[in-house]
Amino acid sequence: MERGMDRERQSDTSDSETTDVRRINQQPGVREGRYDPNRFRLHFEKESKEEVERRKKLARETVLGQMLDQDLEVDINDIYPPEKGLGFPRRPPWNYGMSREELLRKEEKSYREHLADLHSRNPPGSLSHFEHNLETWRQLWRVLEMSDVILLIVDIRHPVLQFPPALYHYITDELHKQVVVVLNKADLCPPPLVLAWRHYLHTKFPGLHCTCFTSHPGQPYSTVLQKKRMRKRGTYGWGHAGGPTHILKACQEITAGKVDLSSWEQKIQRDAVAMGPEGEQSDEGVESVLVEHQSDVAMEMSCPSQELYKDGILTLGCVGFPNVGKSSVLNSLVGRKVVSVSRTPGHTKYFQTYYLTPTVKLCDCPGLVFPSLVNKQLQILAGIYPVSQLQEPYSSVGYLCERTPFLTVLKLRHPSMTGPQHAPRGGEKEREQGPEHSWTAWDVCEAWAERRGYKTAKAARNDVYRAANSLLRLAVDGRLCLCLRPPGYNAQKAQWESHPDLAEIIALQGRGEEEGTEEKDEEEEGESSSEPEEERDRDADDDEDGDDEDEGFGLPAAREKGKGPPSLTVNMFDVLRENECE
Repeated sequence: MERGMDRERQSDTSDSETTDVRRINQQPGVREGRYDPNRFRLHFEKESKEEVERRKKLARETVLGQMLDQDLEVDINDIYPPEKGLGFPRRPPWNYGMSREELLRKEEKSYREHLADLHSRNPPGSLSHFEHNLETWRQLWRVLEMSDVILLIVDIRHPVLQFPPALYHYITDELHKQVVVVLNKADLCPPPLVLAWRHYLHTKFPGLHCTCFTSHPGQPYSTVLQKKRMRKRGTYGWGHAGGPTHILKACQEITAGKVDLSSWEQKIQRDAVAMGPEGEQSDEGVESVLVEHQSDVAMEMSCPSQELYKDGILTLGCVGFPNVGKSSVLNSLVGRKVVSVSRTPGHTKYFQTYYLTPTVKLCDCPGLVFPSLVNKQLQILAGIYPVSQLQEPYSSVGYLCERTPFLTVLKLRHPSMTGPQHAPRGGEKEREQGPEHSWTAWDVCEAWAERRGYKTAKAARNDVYRAANSLLRLAVDGRLCLCLRPPGYNAQKAQWESHPDLAEIIALQGRGEEEGTEEKDEEEEGESSSEPEEERDRDADDDEDGDDEDEGFGLPAAREKGKGPPSLTVNMFDVLRENECE
């Protein structure tokens, strides 16, 4: 424990000498002999009070405008310009003649030099939030050294934000290893857009292996009632994930017969059989999973092996930004819940190895945020920065509203129209507010607070801060879906909608052809979805969400009868109903 605290102090010193850092997700103390849960907590650069107040003022005054579809097209070179030196800290050379303390000092010196070079190339305020915790970067070094193939997991809604070219080139050119990019949460995007992103990454990085993945095929989003029923059955449905077979095929192509992966293929088949037709997992056929925790000494003083597939074992390293669903992918590959998952960035806190089969093992790594030039508001909407830690969420709400049809989706009434004189009369349906009203980000938050009944404790005013957080959580969870697009997507949209591989993506998402078409049409109309703000996202740890007060929300008849409706799956673009927000 003392050794862990020494490492914590050493890392804090290296951070504070370079820049003012805010430490996020502070966890309570632990018992003696346990890992320090704060060792790998997120370290982001602090924002000045003046900057926070400036953005808050703009949120109150700036009138929102609707962005064009072309404005959602993003090129990876806009996020990671090659000339800006947006790399990541590398592990300095070392030898077994060094003591542990000498190695740590050398790593810290190298890390300070990296940060100094990064800030010298980029003006203050131009860089995005990125990881300043050296301990977390050390974890990345170990995973890259131990692994034969790297699974780089990204969110399909904004993959270029989470695909650092410097990392890809380091793995392929210097380590001479292969990368499989996993386009996760494929059920949240229309199938043509999934295809377009996959083609874009193939074009930019010809040697890259691209696979699509979803932990929830056929269930874009479910009612609260269905989630409660799944929790009571103890069901997580990992065996029904769409994509493990695609990852297996990519690994078979990479290993080219050097590793016997037949046991992995058989395991995938057994996991599918073990899951009942309704996602119920039977006790028969469920295999135990060997979990190995790496010690400090084994991780710090290990020499990167030049031999791939040592002892006939394929080692897969799972790497990704926070909140891309990395733990859910790992759970789906293992076939049972072995890693707690949450929408809170930085949830995975320590290094673990899982033996998938006797010839395949997985190494999990904490989520890492690489430096980039992405807009900080977009980072928040991508779930990279914890929503609960935001000092000023309103500018991010404005960024979201300018890129989504929020009036159609949220059915808001302008704050100037919420007085008693404007209340709808008996039998009169509440009117949606048209473009004749000028909206600011603050207006949107106030209107959402009014609609959801969020009030401050003392003065009973509209709680705009809680409303802003609620809207951002809807975006992070995909219930207010903001999807970026590759360059030229809108001009070639018709081509992607008739692409011959479209059926493959629809099948992966677990939907039929007609359902995929309906979803595309509804996406164009701007419909989205929502659930109660308190409800955890689909990748969250259900054990942490214990209250049942929302069960049957929006389904009073089913609650009275004690059973659900015939069909519980709800279209992701049509969950927010009139009676939910009144």
